Amino acid sequence: MALTLDVRTAEGGTAGTVELDETIFGIEPNMAALHQAVTAQRAARRSGSHSTLTRAEVRGGGAKPWRQKGTGRARHGSIRSPQWAGGGVAHGPKPRDYRKKVNRKTVRLALRSALSDRARSERVMVVDEWRFAQPRTKDAVAVLENLSLSGQVLLVLGIGPQHRTADRSFRNIPSVRSVAAAELNAYDVLRSDWLVFTRDTLPVSEARDQ
Repeated sequence: MALTLDVRTAEGGTAGTVELDETIFGIEPNMAALHQAVTAQRAARRSGSHSTLTRAEVRGGGAKPWRQKGTGRARHGSIRSPQWAGGGVAHGPKPRDYRKKVNRKTVRLALRSALSDRARSERVMVVDEWRFAQPRTKDAVAVLENLSLSGQVLLVLGIGPQHRTADRSFRNIPSVRSVAAAELNAYDVLRSDWLVFTRDTLPVSEARDQ
């Protein structure tokens, strides 16, 4: 069954209807694909700059602390070995790249699964267009109130001056994040309570677009 939404205006009214693509907003969410995509994206955001010093990198410890025999104490060759306070770290973390490879088809399936989940929860909204004369946070807050949007809101923006002005207007609102339509991903969708598209950023399948 096709899912039809009212197209809202920034003032809170309606400007017709739009039909969501069933192949994008109407599939059964694939939890395995979602897990892979979200895990990979969160891993890619890690800087991987953690680093510890090995016993070869810690300063000092060049001389043997005491002679090998006759002291009654354990044998040691350096005060910078891992068992000493101030010594090196054994098998500690070193800078690394945490990025994981995920197949392109899996990434697309995860995005469709996330969008379908939000559509099923009736958390998808389509706005006719953004009509900000100039970037202004006060006007953006008024739009949120007119549309009854609460919680974490994700704006899917396109290109053009209207979208750039909208991005700058919503930028200072902590509960609102924006993403370019070409960069929409499953992780950002799942961590948002509401998805707000415009007519020109609403995703459609390639077959339907032709």
